[in-house]
Amino acid sequence: MLKVSLARQFLLFQLGIVVLVVGAVAAVSLAEADSAFRSEQGERLRSTAEALAANDSVRQGFGSAAWHDSLAALAETNRAVSGPSFVLLIDANGMLLNGSDKGRPAAMGDSDALTGRSWEGVIDRALVAHAPVLDAANGRRVLGVVAVGKSYPTTWELLSNSTRNLLTYLLLGSAIGVAGSLLLARRVKRQTLGLEPNEIAGLVEHREAMLHGIKEGLMGVDTSGRVTLANDEAIRLLDLPRNPVGSSLRALGLDMLIGASAQADEVVLHHSRVLVLNRMPVLVRGQTVGSVTTLRDQTELTSLQRELDVSRHATDTLRAQAHEFTNRLHTISGLVQLGHYEEAVNFIMQASRAQESLSREVQSRIADPALAALIVAKSSVAAEQHVRLELDPATSLPGPVDEVLSSDLVTVAGNLIDNAVDAVEAGGWVNVLIGQTGAAVTVTVRDSGDGVAKPLADKVFTSGFTTKGTGGHRGLGLALVRQICRSRGGTVKVDGATFTAELGAVAR
Repeated sequence: MLKVSLARQFLLFQLGIVVLVVGAVAAVSLAEADSAFRSEQGERLRSTAEALAANDSVRQGFGSAAWHDSLAALAETNRAVSGPSFVLLIDANGMLLNGSDKGRPAAMGDSDALTGRSWEGVIDRALVAHAPVLDAANGRRVLGVVAVGKSYPTTWELLSNSTRNLLTYLLLGSAIGVAGSLLLARRVKRQTLGLEPNEIAGLVEHREAMLHGIKEGLMGVDTSGRVTLANDEAIRLLDLPRNPVGSSLRALGLDMLIGASAQADEVVLHHSRVLVLNRMPVLVRGQTVGSVTTLRDQTELTSLQRELDVSRHATDTLRAQAHEFTNRLHTISGLVQLGHYEEAVNFIMQASRAQESLSREVQSRIADPALAALIVAKSSVAAEQHVRLELDPATSLPGPVDEVLSSDLVTVAGNLIDNAVDAVEAGGWVNVLIGQTGAAVTVTVRDSGDGVAKPLADKVFTSGFTTKGTGGHRGLGLALVRQICRSRGGTVKVDGATFTAELGAVAR
């Protein structure tokens, strides 16, 4: 089976339309020309026939055979003067009196001229008008009929005479239609990149299969910030409605996707997920028409990283304690070697009391074991960096908390303490205050550092914002703190060097 290209199909279709339009115009023109011919010529032929029938010479000629030659001359004169194709004189018996029909046989058709009335109609491809010839003495007696006719023009003659320059207009219209069809075919071929319908359908099928088959989320956005494309994974990761195409990013709460500039490996928090975004602008003929963003879910990786951080903190704590224990052993060993046995015993008792005092103080003020252990561990890590970590005397968390709140408190307090320890120099201090008011738990961390400048007070909680360099995925700690606080109906704020986080008892 011969395959016809899409452009050629459009061309043939348009040419068919042009032919139909030209044919319709021609048909209407023929109908109008035929109507005009019958109207104009019919009136003229009837007037000629009636005038000739009322002529006294014609009436006398119908009554005498001697006048037949004069009738023929009179008929020929009228034909030549009035312009009909033929003029026939027929008596009441249907006999032709003027001797010659000029190539046209006499015919009465459905004429009722013999009854005394004029008639007009078409007989044998000729428009004919009949007028009765009445006796001058007896006006009711019909002597015969005058038949004046004009041959019907051909179709070509009707078309050429219908409207002035009609053929020129039809030919010009046909030429314009053909040229327009050719241009449309070329434009369609260019816009479809020379692809045929089956190829376009195949590309669409492959595109849909790829979009919904890839593991990463994919979002297309136009220059006005509206969604043009979203695969299943993007809908799942961003908690979008089933068909978000056409929706505004701001209405969907996706401000982080607004923009067409390139962005590589941007880490953002969306609801409870940690996402990595890569955005590239879409260019069509050198013009930016939108952007395409891919999304990777790193929530599990971040959870593993948090667990690794806990392990790292435990390792750092053990290392710090081991380092401190080694120093104490060296001190005790030196005192024993020098023979200062009493001083060695006093040193051992003092070190033991200091460690037990810190543990007792933390446990007496904080009932949650995980949070208490975190404070003790962070104290050892801070001491390793020559930073004094102290628990505020007003700290009080007497009531037990559930496992989820305990985990959230460990994350919030750990990130705030780490942030404070990193912010102060050796010899500085960090103060931790934990309190419970009703169902809410408040964690306040102050340090001796310079604090956060007021213009950056809101930015420090933004995902990816950091003042510690650009290596790795930084800027997540405080963003996680704000995410957890918001998820529990609380808030987090900073005032200089004081961070205050409030967590509700029940997560939303």
